[in-house]
Amino acid sequence: MKGDQLGEFEELVLLTIAFLYDDAYSVAVVEALGQRLERPMSLGAVHRTMQRLEEKGLVSSRFGESTAERGGRRKRLFTVSVAGEQALQEVRRIRNELWDGIPKTAFGGSMS
Repeated sequence: MKGDQLGEFEELVLLTIAFLYDDAYSVAVVEALGQRLERPMSLGAVHRTMQRLEEKGLVSSRFGESTAERGGRRKRLFTVSVAGEQALQEVRRIRNELWDGIPKTAFGGSMS
């Protein structure tokens, strides 16, 4: 079922949330992901993806403390849930099995 599968961009956002751990909010995810992918990220696309991940139960969110630098507004912080960790572990297992099964000659022998 499509709604239960983890798409490629969802996987990247979920991994970035895990990477940022206790400081994963929309802007931080956009910056970290954009830096790693070396291309600009849309805040709207990332925010919608984070909401979708929460609807799927793969992340949970809470509001942090308000800060003066944000005009008294609070950040919505995201953390990976147990289900999110399990989804990432499953994707990693599948990718590793596929990489491990590629014959050395599949890429003209250029794989090390």
